[in-house]
Amino acid sequence: MSELAEILGKDRIAYFSMEIALAKNIPTYSGGLGILAGDTIRSSAELNLPLVGISLVNSSGYFLQRLDENGMQSEEAQNWSPSEHMELLGAEATVLVERRDVKVKGWLYEHRSFTGGMIPVIFLDTDVEGNSRQDREITRYLYGGDERYRLMQELILGTGGVRLLEKLGFSIMKYHMNEGHSSFLTLELLQRYGGDEDQVRRTCVFTTHTPVASGHDTFPFEMVEGVVNDPGQMELLRKFGESEGRLNMTVLALNLSGHVNGVAKRHKEVSEQMFPGYKFNSITNGVHSYTWVCPQFRELYDRYIPGWANEPELLVRVRNIPNGEIWRAHRDAKKELIDYVNREKGIGLSHDVLTIGFGRRMAEYKRPAFVFSDLKRLRKVNDAGRIQFIFAGKAHPRDERGKEIIREIFGYMHELRESVKIVFLENYDMDLALKMIAGVDVWLNTPKQPYEASGTSGMKASHNGVVNFSVLDGWWIEGCVPGVTGYAIGPAPGMERSPEEAESMELDDLYYKLEYVIIPEYYNRRDEWINIMKNSIGMIAYYFNTHRMMRRYVTETYF
Repeated sequence: MSELAEILGKDRIAYFSMEIALAKNIPTYSGGLGILAGDTIRSSAELNLPLVGISLVNSSGYFLQRLDENGMQSEEAQNWSPSEHMELLGAEATVLVERRDVKVKGWLYEHRSFTGGMIPVIFLDTDVEGNSRQDREITRYLYGGDERYRLMQELILGTGGVRLLEKLGFSIMKYHMNEGHSSFLTLELLQRYGGDEDQVRRTCVFTTHTPVASGHDTFPFEMVEGVVNDPGQMELLRKFGESEGRLNMTVLALNLSGHVNGVAKRHKEVSEQMFPGYKFNSITNGVHSYTWVCPQFRELYDRYIPGWANEPELLVRVRNIPNGEIWRAHRDAKKELIDYVNREKGIGLSHDVLTIGFGRRMAEYKRPAFVFSDLKRLRKVNDAGRIQFIFAGKAHPRDERGKEIIREIFGYMHELRESVKIVFLENYDMDLALKMIAGVDVWLNTPKQPYEASGTSGMKASHNGVVNFSVLDGWWIEGCVPGVTGYAIGPAPGMERSPEEAESMELDDLYYKLEYVIIPEYYNRRDEWINIMKNSIGMIAYYFNTHRMMRRYVTETYF
């Protein structure tokens, strides 16, 4: 088992996450939560932190996105073979699911950093000989199936994860729940500690990532009783996890965790409003710097800021890089993206036109089509200086509104085809994300306040000198110095405005700043534009990274 034997018995932090993005060809992630988890693993390896990751193997991945000429999304399985990337571990755990003993095995992936650190990540798998056909499917689809399927997955993740770690001989000093999906682990620990609630709380850390009510998993107790099938555990679930007559996985984690945090300062405040009576801390998310810097900027940083990859705070020295070198690296990254898009779509995007990117999950609260709310104004913006758009993102297979938004964007492509070029790229994944966040000129983000918990795509863009243009929500409240590190859209949080007034102000501000601020600066005042690019690197990227984030988890939660 390679280096695994050497670390068994040494105290470690068990990091539980429903999804973890480690590589494109290991499709065990759907979006931001998985990317954040993968970046956490990467930074932990470079910082030599004693972490072990736990997730589900999701052997059919999330899904491959197919879009027809009208933007109609269809989904295909993303089958992959764990045996090609991981080592099957010898130990097995057993979890009672619907009165059946379900065997759980683990696949070991060893993530190695260029500094020599290694973090083991264990992917749980119920596709085990002896399990029923139904049970062998539990760890197959990420966020697939119905509510009952999700409940069984979360039971395997939380309970099965703790048991398999014990079978393997790990000594765990802290259990970090990355979202509420793994909250069943608290019941397993209660049992292990003889019902000592305080001991469980001393051992558990919980990070919540969403201010959207639907992002907090809840289940009817009748269903839970059928799946868990243990009177003692049901009593504990009602005691610690009941909210509005249902099992709420977030509430279960809140009640049995000694440290609870949101993922931005604003998200802490919103979380305390969502869950009155609970105290939240805040540790703002980051991104793994080396992973999210494109080759053109890596080469530039290597020359002018040696050591930046393992000490991202050194990016504050970006002022040492001549403007011409910054612009050349950006121009080359943009050419790579535009050439890729033109090969794939044959749309004829221009290398010289201000290019605006939008890449994230297609969900209504993220308002992907917000920029098209007033086409007359948008055409006027384009008359002031040409613009073009690149969109990407998947809608969840059961999110009909998200799918409809994709179709709407395709409709705007057709309606604006004579004036503004728009393209929508399929299968937004880690590779495509890196191309986009490095190759566009402006990274657009238009969430409905206050539903952006943090948002990390803009942090990735800043690492490549791409200018953020975003509603003031999530991390951007902390990162935005208007006109210095990027641009804000609309009023600051906390101003007394109705939702309709706030949206009207945001829309007016969006078009005004595009026409009268961003376009003139990009086309006519290049040195000022490059200065904002440098500030994106030296004032944002140097701080909003997972090295800084993990140091805070170490000092504030783990030890």
